Amino acid sequence: MKKEEIKKAAIKFFLQNGFEGASLSEIAEEAGIKKASIYSHFKGKDDLFLEVLKEAKAEEIERKQDFFEKEDSSNPETFLYHYLLYVKGMFQENEMLKFWLRMGFFPPMHLYDVIQTEVTEAENFQEHLIGQKCGMWIEKGQLSIKDANTFNSAFTGIIIAIMVEIVYFNSGKRVDDKLEALWEVFWKGVSR
Repeated sequence: MKKEEIKKAAIKFFLQNGFEGASLSEIAEEAGIKKASIYSHFKGKDDLFLEVLKEAKAEEIERKQDFFEKEDSSNPETFLYHYLLYVKGMFQENEMLKFWLRMGFFPPMHLYDVIQTEVTEAENFQEHLIGQKCGMWIEKGQLSIKDANTFNSAFTGIIIAIMVEIVYFNSGKRVDDKLEALWEVFWKGVSR
């Protein structure tokens, strides 16, 4: 139980202060333990950070997979638009995913390669899910684009743009306006 409390506190302080600004003392205090007790669960700050990071990545993947499995994908316009709204909500409302997003953009430099590997795996997973759906829509003649890779790159570009807006501004209106503008132009380009 204490390990979970430590991780919850770690997310709070890593998110607020970044890796460098988060102290194990603050994390321990928030978790209601002494700093030395952290070391009975984690080797140190890097170990704690990476465990939380990998759990956040797993949560993102699980949520996205859940969406792709449960959401009706017979209409690509509705499916893709709802997916954009879903992703936006995930990263705006969930503290663990806010942490994951922020650390993907602002990783501690000494862990850069490890974090980039994790981020790349998550992005590749998402692109695989989108590519499967896109292939189906192209086959059925529901999209005017012939190349699933181009479609995937453009669509995931919208997602990345929304994530940047969330990281830097997190303003509901600004993020919403950007999403709507990108979606309108994108959909006009790929729809029949």
